Amino acid sequence: MIINGGIRYCEKGLTTSLRAMHVQSELIGMYNENVTGFDKIGYQRKDPVVSSFTEYIGVHGLSQTVDDKVGRIAMSDNPLDLALANKGYFQTQSVDGIKLTRDGRFKLDKEGNLLTLDDASVLSSAGVPIKLPVVPEKIEDVKINSKGLVSVFNRNTNKLENVAFLGVVDANGVVVMDPQVKQGYNEYSNVALQNEFISMMPIIRNFEANRQIFMIQNQNLQKVISQLGTTS
Repeated sequence: MIINGGIRYCEKGLTTSLRAMHVQSELIGMYNENVTGFDKIGYQRKDPVVSSFTEYIGVHGLSQTVDDKVGRIAMSDNPLDLALANKGYFQTQSVDGIKLTRDGRFKLDKEGNLLTLDDASVLSSAGVPIKLPVVPEKIEDVKINSKGLVSVFNRNTNKLENVAFLGVVDANGVVVMDPQVKQGYNEYSNVALQNEFISMMPIIRNFEANRQIFMIQNQNLQKVISQLGTTS
């Protein structure tokens, strides 16, 4: 007869607690990102998505979706600040390619190009950068209606000249027919702070519960190892 002795350690309990705390930390980080973006112009809330297998695969089961609801719109003193009262995005082009944004804080350069604050070109509905035919003496000479039509008042001819429609598209790149552009306004985030904090509370409680379980399991394991060491 051969008797085999040894220690068999099943790490499932500790691993499960660690995996759960890791997932909950990531979720808290997502909600904290929303809280941080509360006062950011053009920021859209990120909604965490937890898959059915997250308890087995950990953070790889987490993803995010964008809440495309319209945020808080406030008046601005800059005529080139634009807000979208409907769902959609402005199209801009930089050295990194074409990007979509709801941040409508624009400016004009010396040549009459319509740019973002990061010097990216604002695109028209035709997909080309918008450039005014004349550089206005005053920013107030630039007019943009609710359809996104950009016009400029030419003081040489005393006429309002149409330039182009803003390239406002949805998340799939389809042109938005009625973007409801509001000139002289900024759109802040669509984050509701009270909802973010309420959503975080059960996650924080679960994290603390898993931390306590991990500590108990770790202490019990240490006791077992200590007792085995004294009896050897």
